[in-house]
Amino acid sequence: MRNIRRFFKVVRDQQQWERGPNGLSLLPWLLMGLGALSHLLGGQAPNPWIGSLGLITFNTLYIAIVFRACHPPSRETPLTWGLLAALGVLTFALAIGYGREWLLLFPLLGLAVGAVVRHGRLLRWVSPPLVVAVGAVTFWRDSWDSIGVVYGTFMSVMVTAAILALDESVRQLRATREELARAAVEKERLRFSRDLHDLLGHTLSVIVVKSEVVRRLAPRDLDAALAQVADIEAVGRQALTEIREAVTGYREGSLATELDRARDALSSAGIEPVVRRSGPLLEPQTEALLSWVVRESTTNAVRHSGASRCVIALDGTADRVRLTVTDDGGGPVVVPDATPGSGLRGLRERVAAAGGTLDSGPAPRGGFHVTAELPAETPGPHACEDDRAH
Repeated sequence: MRNIRRFFKVVRDQQQWERGPNGLSLLPWLLMGLGALSHLLGGQAPNPWIGSLGLITFNTLYIAIVFRACHPPSRETPLTWGLLAALGVLTFALAIGYGREWLLLFPLLGLAVGAVVRHGRLLRWVSPPLVVAVGAVTFWRDSWDSIGVVYGTFMSVMVTAAILALDESVRQLRATREELARAAVEKERLRFSRDLHDLLGHTLSVIVVKSEVVRRLAPRDLDAALAQVADIEAVGRQALTEIREAVTGYREGSLATELDRARDALSSAGIEPVVRRSGPLLEPQTEALLSWVVRESTTNAVRHSGASRCVIALDGTADRVRLTVTDDGGGPVVVPDATPGSGLRGLRERVAAAGGTLDSGPAPRGGFHVTAELPAETPGPHACEDDRAH
């Protein structure tokens, strides 16, 4: 009973497996054994009880093998190989003992072998000896009249193995495609969460700083306060645009624009900005990534450093570009990496994916620094110098 339950479990698992050929598709070929059955029923076979028992055992072994062969976890188990070996021994015994009509069991043996042995080297080791042995028995029992049995055995092995191996490859490719699709979705979610964090973190920091300026200016200089309110409105509108671009995935940062925003944010927070830029013209992808570094670094300086001065330095060669953002940490410094967040940690992952490095930590002379190095592609010889302090 235990073996019967295991067999039906294999059948149920096979029905739940992915779409494709299964054990049921190989069962109609058992009709090839009708010749042996008619030989028994016609009373022409010697020892009919032995023949009947052999035919029943053959059918049982064949059904068990094809179902196990179409169920990947069971196909290469010792039990399956043992059943296949027993089927081979029984087939040769019946063919040798009864001859002509029973030779048609050989193609059925070939189907079972092809279903179990599907791949490359093992198939090359198994199929030639099998076909030679089938040819020897066939010629001995029925001379050249049953040459079709030998050919049918060879074709049943090869065609069954090829079709089932191809179906297995197609299913594996389908599973791989689905996995890649899931990975792409996860990557897009990660991109969106990083972009949203960087965009909102920077923008909200600027709005908070400018709002504090408005609160201080309103009692004594209404015009200046209104100018700051206009800036807050402009920052909010720009943030909406950038969020829409981040959602659609088409945002490419402009480094020059980001440097101007950094100056404005630092100035509004009472931090003196110093921007130094030199080196070759950068590719858009490199500029976009460095823009994120500038945005996150200045946001941290505004929020956490309590600095009075922040230096943003960009320089590079034809091969590498280096960006350093350093503040003097005039107040208590909160090290962003002390509690890993999605800011610098996410930037470090992006920079590493682009073949660069990002280092952050306390600066040698106090304060905090963020240093990013990236490979730089130079579309043309161009250098600019922008050494200004505001």
